[in-house]
Amino acid sequence: MRTTTRPTLLAVGAVAALALSLTACNDVSGTQDSGAAGTSASAAAPSGSASASAPAAASAPSGGKTSTSGGGKTSSGTGGGGVTAACTTKNTSVAFLQSSGHASDAQPAAATLKITNSSGAPCTIVGPTTVVAADDQGKASPVSGDNSTAGSAAVDIPAGAAVVADVLYNDVNGEGTASARYTCAVQASHVKVALPKDAGTTVNVMKANGSPGGVFSVCGTEFKVGAFAAR
Repeated sequence: MRTTTRPTLLAVGAVAALALSLTACNDVSGTQDSGAAGTSASAAAPSGSASASAPAAASAPSGGKTSTSGGGKTSSGTGGGGVTAACTTKNTSVAFLQSSGHASDAQPAAATLKITNSSGAPCTIVGPTTVVAADDQGKASPVSGDNSTAGSAAVDIPAGAAVVADVLYNDVNGEGTASARYTCAVQASHVKVALPKDAGTTVNVMKANGSPGGVFSVCGTEFKVGAFAAR
């Protein structure tokens, strides 16, 4: 009986030990699988975060580049010749021709103001142009006129082209003797012409045919400058 019982107990003990060993192995395996799953999930999370944030980071610079590029094009269009330059004394030449005839009861004398674009690009006149005449002897106060009333809308002048405006004035002295009929208080051999927003330039008065020696003889205290037009 003792010989039979002892092997039986040893066998039961061995089975129990094997069962415990298998259970421990299962627990370790389960722990490793769980850890692996956790590690995989943890790795997936950063990967997902990087994937989600990468487009956002790329989107911001891309948007910035688009904005900068658009601004550059607008600036280039504005500063690179998109807007016509203003006509000034630097890019034009000015001529002033006296009237070809005297004023009458029906109409005033008409001098001619001519602006020529002497540059290689178009320019524009926007606003009133002023003409000032001073007596050569300084015996009378200077007189002036502009075209703010006649019309001073924008006028473009192509390169090498010219525009003209009539300058209407009275050169007949209604007071005094017949010999002084055409002698006015202001006898100007030169006038100062100022384009809009420009300091102005002084030019000699030419005769009606364009030759030197003209005189802008103004009786009264004012004259009128007309609108510019191509002729």
